[in-house]
Amino acid sequence: MPRPSASAPRPGRAGRQNRTVPERAADAATSGPAARATGRTLSGTTWRRLESAHEQRVDDLLRGHLSRARRQQAHPVEDFLFDYYRLRPGQLRRWHPGFGVELADAPQRSTWRFHRAVDRAGTVGLDLPAFLAARGGQVDFVRRLLAATADAPAQYGCFGLHEWAMVYRLDPAQVRHAGHRLRLGPAGTDEVVRTHPIRCTHHDAFRFFTPAARPLNQLQPGLDDRVGLEQPGCLHASMDLYKWAYRLLPAVPSDLVVDAFELARAIREVDMRASPYDLADLGYPPIRIETPAGKAEYVARQREFAARARPLRQRLSTMLGELASSMTD
Repeated sequence: MPRPSASAPRPGRAGRQNRTVPERAADAATSGPAARATGRTLSGTTWRRLESAHEQRVDDLLRGHLSRARRQQAHPVEDFLFDYYRLRPGQLRRWHPGFGVELADAPQRSTWRFHRAVDRAGTVGLDLPAFLAARGGQVDFVRRLLAATADAPAQYGCFGLHEWAMVYRLDPAQVRHAGHRLRLGPAGTDEVVRTHPIRCTHHDAFRFFTPAARPLNQLQPGLDDRVGLEQPGCLHASMDLYKWAYRLLPAVPSDLVVDAFELARAIREVDMRASPYDLADLGYPPIRIETPAGKAEYVARQREFAARARPLRQRLSTMLGELASSMTD
């Protein structure tokens, strides 16, 4: 049963509290200054140092992926971070300070999308009305989703069976990672699916279930059910913090985006270690969720990732709340 929306009207906003972010942005764009006064301005020396550190951090994270990409070598674990999640490596490498920060001596950035010149000296900041006019609907949705997910009770009984349901009764030639054998073989994999309750709450994981596996799930999560069904124990809900963060660049600061990327990469590794694939030759020992010990290990990792995701979810939620409320200040 979907939960009610976790968002609530802000007190003291009579006549405006139910208005959407795009509506507030449209008013601001036509009736006042381009944005609220930003919190601070970084000198050219300071922001270039931060930019360089960010680029080095991303280069270190992506070195293996980019090397494999040059060799056209597929990787069943890390490619997901660039195939399912659509931010390109170069876009991840581009540094943004985020909402509330202006950059001195940065005239070249004034032509970037959602940026504007603040003065004639080359100070550049976020073009808030333009950003909210284009992305305000997403800001509203992501705020509601993050709040609802944080408030939901965590569930730890899925055991990563979504990956098994994605190959259930599938012709071996159609298996997504056909270059890697199934640990238990097709028949053994199907038996695990048949003999375990499937409790997937994540729409984007469920939509990749095979037709034969879909009726076995205790829920049938749809696109419009995300606010009502997502919960903090779900590995994919925590991975998706990366998606929600990068989709709202450049308002979201790059350090938060990369923090979310690092969490998503760590989760993806466990996601595939618990999958039916044998990836030991790539350095990923299996989490044998078909056994009691494997189930216990999976739940322990779920709890660990839920704890790591909690502050990231709060950081992103707080930042989006400030972004949305800025147009009414």
